[in-house]
Amino acid sequence: MKKRAVFLDRDGTLVKDSGYFHDAERVEFLPGVIEGLRRLQSAGFLLIVVSNQSGVGRGYFPECDTIAVNEKITELLKKEGVRIAKFYYCPHAPDAGCACRKPKPLLVARAAKEFGVAITSSFFIGNHATDVETGRAAGLTAMFLGSAAEAASAGADAHAPDMRAAAEEILKTGSRRGGRFAVR
Repeated sequence: MKKRAVFLDRDGTLVKDSGYFHDAERVEFLPGVIEGLRRLQSAGFLLIVVSNQSGVGRGYFPECDTIAVNEKITELLKKEGVRIAKFYYCPHAPDAGCACRKPKPLLVARAAKEFGVAITSSFFIGNHATDVETGRAAGLTAMFLGSAAEAASAGADAHAPDMRAAAEEILKTGSRRGGRFAVR
């Protein structure tokens, strides 16, 4: 039996994004993240993070910093009863020509295969147009965290102001596909 999953961007979606974020001691969750993730997990969704970490490829910080931030997020969420199944990230610079950088769906495809994810009943939540493009390219329902205007501009299937509202909308609509839905 295939599993439902919510694929999540990291910086600006789960944690505050200070631009090329790489300091594990400064991990700070955005409003509604813990509650939203807890609700999704309780409803049976796997939680999988997919992010671009081009600061590594640009030489701004070493890959071990990305790993440390991911481990800190894991540790803090575990204390709240939330489990991230796995972090997938692209460490390459935008001009590297790699196959794993969002909006390409390779990392989502790898995760879906590894965890047996049912794509048609799964979601991607992020705060950039590339997150929406990634989700749609992978066949997921793409939800944008932000305003309705931003979501429309990004071509999102849905939008919500924060993770708590996103989780509620997903739980309310289930695996509804085809057509847009949005939190008001």
